[in-house]
Amino acid sequence: MDKQRRAVVKGLAAASFTALSACGGSSSNPASTNDEPGSTTSAGDSQSIPGVEFNHGVASGDPLSDRVILWTRVTPTESLPRDVDTVPVRVAVARDREMREKVGEFSSATGPEQDFCVKMDVTGLQSDTWYYYQFAVGQQVSMVGRTRTFPAADMPGERARFAVVSCSNYAFGLFSVYKAVSEQSDLDFILHLGDYIYEYGPGEYGSFPGRDPLPPHEILTLSDYRQRHAQYKTDTNLQAVHQQFPMICVWDDHESANDSYRSGAENHDEATEGAWTERRASAVQAYFEWLPIREVGTEKGRIWRQFEFGGLIDLFMLDTRLEGRDLQASSPSDPARFDEERRIMSDAQMNWLVGGLSSSRASWRMIGQQVMFAELNIVRTLDAAGTLGMEDLTTFNGQLLALNVDQWDGYVADREVILQSLAEESIDNTVFFTGDIHTSWANEVYADSGNLLENATVGPLAAEFVTPSVTSPGFPEEFADIAAEAVKVANPHMKYVELKSPGFILVDVTTERTQAEFLYVRSISSADQLGEVDPAMTKVVGVDDGNARIYEDRPRSQPRAVRTALFHPPVRNAVS
Repeated sequence: MDKQRRAVVKGLAAASFTALSACGGSSSNPASTNDEPGSTTSAGDSQSIPGVEFNHGVASGDPLSDRVILWTRVTPTESLPRDVDTVPVRVAVARDREMREKVGEFSSATGPEQDFCVKMDVTGLQSDTWYYYQFAVGQQVSMVGRTRTFPAADMPGERARFAVVSCSNYAFGLFSVYKAVSEQSDLDFILHLGDYIYEYGPGEYGSFPGRDPLPPHEILTLSDYRQRHAQYKTDTNLQAVHQQFPMICVWDDHESANDSYRSGAENHDEATEGAWTERRASAVQAYFEWLPIREVGTEKGRIWRQFEFGGLIDLFMLDTRLEGRDLQASSPSDPARFDEERRIMSDAQMNWLVGGLSSSRASWRMIGQQVMFAELNIVRTLDAAGTLGMEDLTTFNGQLLALNVDQWDGYVADREVILQSLAEESIDNTVFFTGDIHTSWANEVYADSGNLLENATVGPLAAEFVTPSVTSPGFPEEFADIAAEAVKVANPHMKYVELKSPGFILVDVTTERTQAEFLYVRSISSADQLGEVDPAMTKVVGVDDGNARIYEDRPRSQPRAVRTALFHPPVRNAVS
């Protein structure tokens, strides 16, 4: 949405595991437990093992109570990549960082059809447990990664801590935010809400020295998207995040093209750039190859899915970008955005979400998604009719000019479905997490944000926390603070707005409250300050159990006494 924003300025695992698939759908077979990483052949394969390098790190993602996706990418070195048909790969899983207490080894294979990516869905793991893993091709081994399983749904789940990130444009600066995230001592997972990569060519959107995007043009083809993903994953700070924590991710628009929707994108011209269907398919394929994301059954390209963190959190990850979104309204003042037929997601996804929220018995219902859910207006009149208890006959319901019709403000009917469900079924403790707009927000979500009298007595239906960017720019420094105050005047349901600083949200969840701590790095341009968080800028907001009104400025949450991070060695027998 760049043009619009710029315009507005414990114990062992079970003995049996299954490694389900390599990137692109190749099957894999269990490895013999006698095969050590130093062996030069894999089970059933007599060919010599090519020399490889693990240039792109390791990653894990989509943790469930009994399984997790493990990922790496191998780069053949003896004969350059496209000359190697198949590379046998194994991964060992252990309880310790030294990889001595192994609980299983698993084999797979990869090749050019998968861009030499490897993904294994390792099952049979014990719930609520930390594991370490290492890939091997013959005697060549990757770095050691660390991951975890979630508590089972019938477990109480007393506490969760995770980081929320979004909008990491390689060409706009150093990944200082990723370094800061990787240095957190006790996170359970990372929530990445999109714009993991950007599609632009050099100088088109960011020109930080030494970080020109590859290939050196806007990416259009499968080869282009693969090369861009590969470049991002050479960044050591991004590698450190993946090495440390499992990631749960969704795409936004720039993983394909700016302001994309189901059948096109603002930054795609079919006359000069070919069919959108081909470009979209290439973007989706590369994403599933290069990210540790699990495919949902046989549904190719589906990213809307659910995760359970014990009885504490039901997390619903949405696709409001490619799956069912209609073309954006023509302008912020276009009344077509109120059309009841306009969709930001398919009916199937909406029914799944509403049904899941209704049936959830977790302490908290959390929604990870791409674009701002709460109303955001440049200008707004008081909804006088609603405030006085009268019927509002105006088309705009007090909304004179929405800020950005790429957000839910451009798809009012779909937002209303969710709001009605929350209200009519008295679904409480619902929290939205949002990315996309490179700025920080804490919003109260009302059935009608303009009905000030009702909102003073009834209270919000949900809360929304919008994460700042990793590098992508917000408002210009000289206008950001003034603009933030103006936004809050026009939108009194927005309790915290910060429009200029890169950072992330550290979320600490208990049964009593969900607290969002906005942390900002000092610089994304200085290597000497890489990963440094500015404590003076930290902002604490949150919501209490049973009350979606946002509180502010309570003390920061305390890290767990037992540190389990890879870079902070775990206390023995206390890793889960």
